[in-house]
Order: sequence, then structure tokens, then C-alpha cells
Amino acid sequence: MATSQISFHFIIAFLCILLLEYYTFIVSSVLLVRNHHNNNNNNVHHRRPMLSGNQSYCALFMGSWVRDETYPLYQFSCPIVDTEFNCQMYGRPDTDYLKYRWQPANCQIPRFNGIQFLMKMRGKSVMFVGDSLGRNQWESLICMIAGGLPSSSPTEITRGDPLSIFKFMEYGVTVSFYRAPYLVDIDSVQGKRVLKLDDIRGNSNVWTGVDVLSFNTGHWWTHKGSLQGWDYMETGGNLYEDMDRLVALERGLRTWARWVDTNIDTTRTRLFFQGISPTHYNPSEWNAGAISSSKSCYGETMPMAGMSGYPVTYSDQMKVIEEVLSSMNKPPFLLDITLLSAMRKDAHPSIYSGDLTPEQRANPDHSADCSHWCLPGLPDTWNQLFYAALFFLQ
Repeated sequence: MATSQISFHFIIAFLCILLLEYYTFIVSSVLLVRNHHNNNNNNVHHRRPMLSGNQSYCALFMGSWVRDETYPLYQFSCPIVDTEFNCQMYGRPDTDYLKYRWQPANCQIPRFNGIQFLMKMRGKSVMFVGDSLGRNQWESLICMIAGGLPSSSPTEITRGDPLSIFKFMEYGVTVSFYRAPYLVDIDSVQGKRVLKLDDIRGNSNVWTGVDVLSFNTGHWWTHKGSLQGWDYMETGGNLYEDMDRLVALERGLRTWARWVDTNIDTTRTRLFFQGISPTHYNPSEWNAGAISSSKSCYGETMPMAGMSGYPVTYSDQMKVIEEVLSSMNKPPFLLDITLLSAMRKDAHPSIYSGDLTPEQRANPDHSADCSHWCLPGLPDTWNQLFYAALFFLQ
């Protein structure tokens, strides 16, 4: 009898230990912690999250797209979504592109929770600074937060150019977008637009005092002709009609980096920099090099299975960005969304944009938007990763 009681107690104790270890494993698979480095180690690649417990690196931006029927996290009726991003409202017939979740290769990330976001950010501010891809992400984050709130929760929006502000009044949280496609300043000189590669004072006045800053730039540095946003570039006191665009990007980014290192207190402000968002105008990039007469993403409804669609143009820009970030005393967290986004040839507005006329929609090769992203859609994943980095990296 005594022996059987001892055996029984031993079995119970053993089962409790197993359950405890299982619980620890589950918690460890969700919680992410930041890998701390001394001030002399600023390589942006080293600022990667790790799984707690076993301290192995989490490859947050390497993984695959998996189907998830619980997505999207909000509906296209979200009132903040601009017409150019609202694909469902403007006739996109398929919905499979809404049903994909990013799964990192060796870790789990927490599901986005709008109320938790607001509670953790109570009384604080978030600002996205950059081009229309930053606005894409700004609108996505607002919709993701609002999707978890009762409709009676008061909000306030002020739209402007360059600054738009959205407030969640009950929590005192402000989520803003500041339009600065080059980050550095553009001034009007004798009726000409001058891109000031060495000057950022005009734009940066608005960025001080913000609790979370997320920057992006890239696409506008490649624009030419009617899409070019400047008439002259200025650097070193000299005006140029043009210069190597990667050289210009680097000079502008180094001006921004000096401003960050000099003016941002990283004990108060969290810094992020978003990687280059790829475009999908060349089907040969995702069709194994096969020649195609198409010049757009029109008709694409499925993600790519691998990373073969990574455009060389943006690879070169990312090299410049990573080089500048790694040289900073206060480097931001790189939200490295380029490769995972390159897999999503299916997620652009294409012809399903409120900015297009019926005649334009009839000619996808000349009118399809394969640069921005549908909302709901891919930018929700950017914000899922932003959320994980912001709150689950310690």
C-alpha cells in the first residue's frame, strides 16, 4: 500500500514538471526580447529579436505566407482608408489575398491587439514619416487599432499636408503621418523645387517630442520625368540638375542620420526604419525569367512561394540604407519588410483603385498600381511586425 502511494505521488509530481516545462516552452515561443549590445556594436543586422528561454535568434523577417481564415483583422469599410488603397470597394473580385498571415521561420509572434496597443501607448504618440507607403502603413495601423474597439469609442482626425493626425481620445493616443518622401527638405528657390540633400531642419521640427518614430524613403529617389519631385539637387553649396540616384539617397540619409544621432533621446523615443517596399511591374521577376508582354501585376491572385521576385533596384537601395543605419550611434530598429513583401505580387491595388477612370482600368499595363498595397492587406503584416518589435522586444 505504501509503495503504491509513493508511486502515485511520484507520477503526479512528474506530470506537474512536464506541464510546467510545456508552459515555459509556450511562453518562450511567443515572448521576444531584444539582443542588447554595447554602444560600439551598431550593425543593424545584430539588432534582431531573440526567443526568450533558449536565447536563439528569431528570424522575424524570414519565413513564409500561410493561409489563415481569421484574417483580415478589419473590413474595407474602415473610414480612414483612401480610395487608392480600397481595392474591395472599387471592385476587386477576389478575396484570397486577404487570407494570408506571415509566419516567421523559427518563432511565433503575438497576434495584433488594438486595445493592448492603446493601453500600452496611453498618453503617447506614434508618427510615420516618409512617402505614400508610409501613409499606406499609417492608415493600416489606425484600422487595425479601431477594429478592436467599440464603435462608440471617440476618435478625431485632422487631415493635412504634410501632417495628418488621428487621435484615439479615450486613451490619449495620437497616430500621425508626416509626408516627407525624401526625409530631407525641399525648398522653392526662384520658382524651382530644390532638394536639399544636406538640410533637414524644415521637416524635423515636427518630429521632436514624438514617442515612437517610424521613417521610410526610397521610391521617390528613382522617379524621373513628370514623376520627379524636384528640379535641382543641392549639396555642398552646389546645384545639380541630376546625379547618381544612389549617391543622392546616401547623402540624404546621412543628413537624416546625423539629425537622429544629435537630436533624438533613445531612452524616450523608440526609432524604426522601414525597409524598401518593392513594386511588381515586371512579371519576369516572378515567372522564372519567362518573357511576358504584361507590364503589371494585374490578375495576380496568389503570393510567390519563394523570394525570387526581389527587384535589383531595391536591393541596391537596401544596401545603402543598411550601410547608413549601421554607421549610426543611435540606429533605429530596421523593419526589414522588403523580401516578405516581394513575395506578395497579389496584394497591390492594380486597377482596383478609386483614383482610376473606367478608361484607365481597361488598360492595366499603363494604369495599374503595382506600387502601393490594398487595405486591408499587406501593410497589416508590416504593423503586426511593428507591434511585435515595439512591445515584445525588451
